[in-house]
Amino acid sequence: MTTEKRVPLLRGLAAASGLLAAFASLAAAELAAAAVRPGAGPVAAVGGSAIDLTPAPVKDWAIRTFGEDDKLVLRLGILAVLALCGAAVGLLALRHRRAGSAAVLAFGAVGAAAALGRPDSASWTDAIPSAAGAAAGAAVLYLLAGRLQAARTAGPRGAEGPAWDRRGFLVAAGAVAAASAGAGAVGRLLAGLRGGDAVASREAVVLPAPASPAPAVPRGAALRIPGITPFTTPTGDFYRVDTALVVPKVDAGAWRLRLHGTGVRRPVELSLPDLLARELIERDITLTCVSNEVGGPYTGSARWLGVRLADLLEEAGVRPPSRGGPADQLVARSVDGMTLGAPVEDVMDGRDALLAVGMNGAPLPFDHGFPVRMVVPGLYGYVSACKWVKELELTTFDAYDPYWVERSWARRAPVKTQSRIDTPRPFARPARGTVMVAGVAWAQHRGVEKVEVRVDDGPWVPADLAAEHTVDTWRQWSFPWRATPGSHTLTVRATDRTGRTQPERRARPIPDGATGWHSVVVTVD
Repeated sequence: MTTEKRVPLLRGLAAASGLLAAFASLAAAELAAAAVRPGAGPVAAVGGSAIDLTPAPVKDWAIRTFGEDDKLVLRLGILAVLALCGAAVGLLALRHRRAGSAAVLAFGAVGAAAALGRPDSASWTDAIPSAAGAAAGAAVLYLLAGRLQAARTAGPRGAEGPAWDRRGFLVAAGAVAAASAGAGAVGRLLAGLRGGDAVASREAVVLPAPASPAPAVPRGAALRIPGITPFTTPTGDFYRVDTALVVPKVDAGAWRLRLHGTGVRRPVELSLPDLLARELIERDITLTCVSNEVGGPYTGSARWLGVRLADLLEEAGVRPPSRGGPADQLVARSVDGMTLGAPVEDVMDGRDALLAVGMNGAPLPFDHGFPVRMVVPGLYGYVSACKWVKELELTTFDAYDPYWVERSWARRAPVKTQSRIDTPRPFARPARGTVMVAGVAWAQHRGVEKVEVRVDDGPWVPADLAAEHTVDTWRQWSFPWRATPGSHTLTVRATDRTGRTQPERRARPIPDGATGWHSVVVTVD
């Protein structure tokens, strides 16, 4: 092969060498992270830092566009960027072997810095996965680039002098690929075994019977209408919105909760058995994410089991501001470093604010905060629904801004009155005649007073409300519509028990929740 024909081939192989180096780097890092902790891996660390640095409007767009797949999209994006950078570094190493390897080490330094800068970073050991991965990647690239550089100076076949050992390069590249795949597989296996103790600890949890069971759901609260949202959301269908790229798997035996701060006369530390030994209450509560767009899916209702948060605070000597307490904010900290801040007054005003240990009759799933999370009816999750909670600190809103407040979201976040049409779906083509329009409405801790439906620009007509369970749960509603042929717009609005009707004006979720009427367009055949 002539030198002119060899150059494009060498460039392609150089790019492939960079990709193999990136693959080896990630595999070695994954193996090291299994020994340190999964969250210290470079993809998780860099991804978490990217989430933290992303402006709030972009986060809102990502949730709106990708839904619960937003983390998968971020991971794939990081891997795509790494692949492109790997190919570029491979091309650099074709001419500058040491510079290419140095670039890989620089990427490792970025990963190590990201890992050490994460709020859940435990020690300097969190830098090990990125460092190990960078060392492996740099060594692989140095090896493969060396063989390719030899090819640049080798003579063609049949000429005097050494020829390029193409077979040797392919053998080395294949060995790297196989070793990397093996290391990655072992890393995933070890990570699974590392989480085994947490899984076993959850399986061993036996939830006590509640001292105060949830009231029975009244007859007529759950409508049997095809397409309507179930009154109780199955656990597997409950929405998940958080920033955790790696779901924390907390060993219940090692978990502790610390309560301290301003106005706490008697600091508290509790284990999970301590919590389970206390008086537990069971309540049906609807939760809503502040990122929920008008008509969006990020709201769900479950049966929660837990300890009254107000009781625990009172035992620690905490008083709400209305009774002279010096702290007006309760900051919850998660094992993954997340911080949320709820108004102390709301937590202690008599509502069923919980440190929840159970969901729909079982211990909390890992995705939803096992072993313990907060549930506060009437507040958006970003100020109240801390998952994997490990610390509660009493402070003031003036003294501390939690994670989302630092990113321009509102400090206080009562859930806004909203309603949604579940059926018919947008762009449905129902037959003429009676069409059942139905959905859900919510105004947690205030209750839904009425729901109205409008067809096109016609008058607002009251919908039939299902029986109310509690003011902390949503209400289903239905409206039998005499559908006529043509295109029609169906619109819904709700009014809460304070007399406030949800406004028509559309507003994005930032900074304190979306507003506007939900509508769907259908065509009647």
